[in-house]
Amino acid sequence: MPLIFSEPDALARTYAVSLFDLAQQAGGQSTAEQVAGELEDLLELARSDPAFSEFLSSRILSARNRERSLRNILSGRVHDLTLRFLLVLNEKDRLSHIAPISAAFDQLLQTSYGRVEVDLFTATPADTSEIESVRSRLREVLGKEPVVHAYTDPSMIGGLRLQIGDQLIDASIASSLRKLRERLTVDGAASVRARADRFLGPN
Repeated sequence: MPLIFSEPDALARTYAVSLFDLAQQAGGQSTAEQVAGELEDLLELARSDPAFSEFLSSRILSARNRERSLRNILSGRVHDLTLRFLLVLNEKDRLSHIAPISAAFDQLLQTSYGRVEVDLFTATPADTSEIESVRSRLREVLGKEPVVHAYTDPSMIGGLRLQIGDQLIDASIASSLRKLRERLTVDGAASVRARADRFLGPN
């Protein structure tokens, strides 16, 4: 079965809470952030490499053989907690659920340390000063430490778009032009109707 890339569910949150508690005991915030980063790196590899994704989720490969491979691939390259957690998921046949578990773990991390994930979209790659400017403004507005992930979307023409949780803030030029066009269409029709009413009205 393929890896599950979906929103966190009850199962994902249960595993995430357990992992977060273990990370707190193992080293606190720094350990939790390291584990979160390593899980995301693992998922990024799975997204870009179908063979690795299949390795993580295959029902054909035995848990014992996959455990051996995981140890060979990751030992000494990731935190011991990350490896042990992956081995538990492998033993429980839950490795295919690693994406929503990782997302749930990241949500716990951000909530616990007063941080918020923000996706920043711009027409061309944003430089360091632009990202820092956005981060500074968000810090003032939100009262939290924003973790900004920058992405490029050429369809925007210019401006920027922010995704903060389920909230979208669209300040792109494409959006502004679309709103202007819609307003002109509505206002234009209203203006024509008004002129017609004056012309056809009683003398």
